[in-house]
Amino acid sequence: MRPPYPPSPERSAELRRRFAEEARSERPDLSALCLLLGAEADRELDEAGLDAAQVELDRLAGLLPYRPGGPRAWAVALRELLGERMGFGGSPADYQRLESSLLHEVLVRRRGLPILLSVVWMEVARRAGAPVYGVALPGHFVVGFGPDEGQVLADPFDGGRVLTGADAEVLVAGATGTGLDPAMLRPADPLDVVLRILNNVRAWAAARPERSDVSLWAVELSLLLPSHPARLRYERARLLVQRGDFVPGALELEAYADVVAAVDEGAAERVRGEAFAARAMLN
Repeated sequence: MRPPYPPSPERSAELRRRFAEEARSERPDLSALCLLLGAEADRELDEAGLDAAQVELDRLAGLLPYRPGGPRAWAVALRELLGERMGFGGSPADYQRLESSLLHEVLVRRRGLPILLSVVWMEVARRAGAPVYGVALPGHFVVGFGPDEGQVLADPFDGGRVLTGADAEVLVAGATGTGLDPAMLRPADPLDVVLRILNNVRAWAAARPERSDVSLWAVELSLLLPSHPARLRYERARLLVQRGDFVPGALELEAYADVVAAVDEGAAERVRGEAFAARAMLN
C-alpha cells in the first residue's frame, strides 16, 4: 500500500482551521476530528472521501438490530456485526502501519490499532443509540457499555470480545504490572481520545526519522487541542531544527525556555543552549 503523505499547505491550513474549530465546539464530534486528522495525514482523502467515511459509519449502524437490550446485548450485537460479520480486528503487525491510526483507512482495511477500532465501535454504536463510550486502559483502549454498576467492556482489537473483570485485570497487569484501578474504567473524553491517537502517530514517526513530516503535523494538531502537554511546544521546536528550519526552531526554543524558567531555571538554560546551537547552524 502507498505510504500516506500530507496535503498541500493550502489544504492543510483549511483542515487545521476546521480541526481547531471542532475541538473547541461545545460537543466535539469524535469521528469528524479523526477524519480531519486522517486528511492531514493523507493528501488523497478529499471532501468526497470524508463524506464517504461518515456514510460508511451510518451504513454500519443501520445493520445493527433495533435496541437489542441491555449493555451486554449491545456489546454482543457489535461483536457479531463488526467483529464477526465485517471482520474488524487487529494484530501486532498493525502497529507498524501509519494507516492503522487513520479512521478512513481503518474503515476500508478493517484493521487498526485498538483505539481506532474502538472509535469505529463507538461511532457505529452511538449512531444506533447504544450507551457506549471509550475506556482508556493503560496500553490498551477498549469500549464500555452501560453505567458503572452494570458496565460491560469489549475489546475491538480482539474482534469485539466481551471482557470479564479478570480479562480487564490481565490487560492492565500486562501493560503496567499493577492492578486494575476503578478510575481506569471511567469514560474517556473525546479530546483525550484524539490526543492519544496523535501520541500514537508521533510514536510511529519517532521510530522513522525519515518521516519527521508526520511527527511535525501530529505535534501541531495536538497543539490545536484546548488542553495539551506544554512540552509539545519544545518537541515542535526541536522538530523544526531537525528539519532545517533553524531560525523558527530557535525562536520557539527561546519562547519555551522563558516559560520553563518560572519553575526550573537550569532546564531553561539548557533549552537556551539548544537555541544558540540552532542559530549557529546557519553559519
